[in-house]
Amino acid sequence: MSLPERLFFVDTTLREGEQFASARFTSAQRLAIAEMLDAFGVEYIELTSPAASPQSARDLATIARHGLRARILTHIRCHMTDARLAVEHGAQGANLLFATSEPLRTVSHGRSLNEILAEAQQVITYLRDHDVEVRFSCEDSFRTDLADLIRIYRAVETMGVQRIGLADTVGIATPRQVYEVVSAVRAEVTCDIEFHGHNDSGCAVANTFCAYEAGATHLDVTVLGIGERNGIASLSGMIARIASVDPNRVRRYRLDLLPKIDETVATMLGIEIPFNQCITSPTAFHHKAGMHTKAVLADPRSYEVLDPNLFGRQRTIA
Repeated sequence: MSLPERLFFVDTTLREGEQFASARFTSAQRLAIAEMLDAFGVEYIELTSPAASPQSARDLATIARHGLRARILTHIRCHMTDARLAVEHGAQGANLLFATSEPLRTVSHGRSLNEILAEAQQVITYLRDHDVEVRFSCEDSFRTDLADLIRIYRAVETMGVQRIGLADTVGIATPRQVYEVVSAVRAEVTCDIEFHGHNDSGCAVANTFCAYEAGATHLDVTVLGIGERNGIASLSGMIARIASVDPNRVRRYRLDLLPKIDETVATMLGIEIPFNQCITSPTAFHHKAGMHTKAVLADPRSYEVLDPNLFGRQRTIA
């Protein structure tokens, strides 16, 4: 299977991950997480909006000016007040969102599509004038009419955004649906596409991979998959999924750092690494059944699609 060349990870542990039930990161912990992710090689690190709290604003400024290789993004409402704060605190990119599905438009802001686009124009123009990279995302994309999505994405592309975002905000989408919708949008815009998939129905990794296959270039992940409710696609899960198809796509990352990253964040959260976590679980490379152990001793590839040595792990045999 041939995978698309363009692949960028947007790690949102410091934004989406902050919404996990037990997440209470200190400023020092946020900086430590950002440094680990940067050492691993993620291309983007997304932080909570500076409008959320004075501490969020200070942490954004600190991390944005810390000299990391990753581009530092902040996730903001499509409001001029938020956009000004993003610029003031040094964000290199702004991830804008607007609820576009009928359920959320009804209970959230009550605006028409024309009103959404009028507000977006002002905010996007301001951010681009300040050399800020811009993504515009339709919140709850997969409960939004496809014609409305395409209309919005075409419009914001002409306004100068670097990419548009498709968000499965409530985890309702199926892998086939994700592939079809991303493919349809890919045919209508030339800018990059970001995908953000929640795990409410257990499809976050599968959906994110299908989005990548269909033409999404930027994939949202968090350490351990933490996030609102039961989270989004995990960094280790997406690395495992892509590496099992084409290891060359992920060789540029420091794969051996994954176990330390997952372990460190789990400790900060006061939780264990889940037993079924790809790559970093204590049992990820453990073999027990007699038929399996015999085959693995003869040739590890018989029951391993990933080489544990690439990730600083070792297989164990019962």
